[in-house]
Amino acid sequence: MNAAPMTPRARLRAIFSGSIGNLVEYYDWYAYSAFALYFSKAFFPGSSPTEQLQDSAGVFALGFCMRPIGGWLMGSLADRKGRRAAMLLSVLMMCAGSLTIAITPGYAEIGVAAPIILIACRLLQGLSLGGEYGISATYLSEVASREHRGFWSSFQYVTLILGQLSALALLIVLQRWLLTPQQLDDWGWRIPFAVGGLLALAALWLRRGLHETESFAKQATPERSPLRTLLREHPRQVATVVGMTLGGTLAFYTCTTYMQKFMVNTAGFSKDDATLISAAALFVYMLLQPLFGALSDHVGRKPLLIFFGLGGAIGTVPMLSLLATVQDPYAAFGLMLAGLVVISGYTAVNAVVKAELFPVAVRALGVGLPYALTVSLFGGTAEYLAFWFKKAGHESGFYVYVAAMIGVSLLVYLRLPETRDVSRIDQD
Repeated sequence: MNAAPMTPRARLRAIFSGSIGNLVEYYDWYAYSAFALYFSKAFFPGSSPTEQLQDSAGVFALGFCMRPIGGWLMGSLADRKGRRAAMLLSVLMMCAGSLTIAITPGYAEIGVAAPIILIACRLLQGLSLGGEYGISATYLSEVASREHRGFWSSFQYVTLILGQLSALALLIVLQRWLLTPQQLDDWGWRIPFAVGGLLALAALWLRRGLHETESFAKQATPERSPLRTLLREHPRQVATVVGMTLGGTLAFYTCTTYMQKFMVNTAGFSKDDATLISAAALFVYMLLQPLFGALSDHVGRKPLLIFFGLGGAIGTVPMLSLLATVQDPYAAFGLMLAGLVVISGYTAVNAVVKAELFPVAVRALGVGLPYALTVSLFGGTAEYLAFWFKKAGHESGFYVYVAAMIGVSLLVYLRLPETRDVSRIDQD
């Protein structure tokens, strides 16, 4: 397979198309979390709001169970058949899940079938997103130029955050201008899932014109069994991905998806204020990603990861303890943003670091599978464990747990080689 080098214009077009698809996928995924405050009672008629939210968080965690399978299946597909084919399939599955949730009746209409259908849709979306991370991280890293690889690959998290921010923005519009709280509870929560399904169709149309990466296209013969090769020849890199992801994914989901509920359920903010604070902090956080990514092109990836590891291990407990007691929305915004600045040291560079660890023949699988497995175990359970600690009367135990897991990842960062200087992508 041969491919001509990409022109700068073709590279920008490829990055744009890949990033837009990634944005839509993550919008669909996070719409569930953003609107859980409204639809949880429709599917889980528990005795208290905390129990209803915990049930919906449990389904959120179940969706993560499919992510390792998605990372394996679509990572293998991307390494055998190309990045483009796998990216098309992932967005198609996400579309199907969102549209089905939008039209599913609630528990009052069809009983236990309602949460069963919801779980099935989230499992399908988990399969989709499990493959999406590894594929998009690989794609953006491979199409980026060497000297700006950190900058361009950081757009994976720009679009990931923008997807979450778009879900929150839609919620704010519905809350403040279009629907009453009762309408949101009754049927308005269906709107974001319908929008997400339609956006996924648009992303599918964009992705069908994606340029295959030069690294994949110039392989003489793609691996017939990428998983076997990955586990036999690259176990240390796989373990490195697990270790560096463990603390990062837990910190990310704590300070993004869980934070909105934490401000309502613990700090006592209204749903509207908590949504607005989260959206404002996430917007600034999104803008930080390319800045940190560009910084990594100059100083390296490792210093940024160590910055996150130290800041997260030391600062998580005081930050969450203060946030639990503040009443001023500006103070809450400042505390949330402080946590997100620290997390940027991980999110802006983690995708490119993982891609730089593996050769082209197993890159999508090597990035996607261990990442998806770790996210399922630690990121996907973050909300559920947070509510569990709160129900047990030991909410601060969750803060210590997050800080400890970041500390474990810090040990990995300290031993990590500087991948900017020894990137396997440059050896393709």
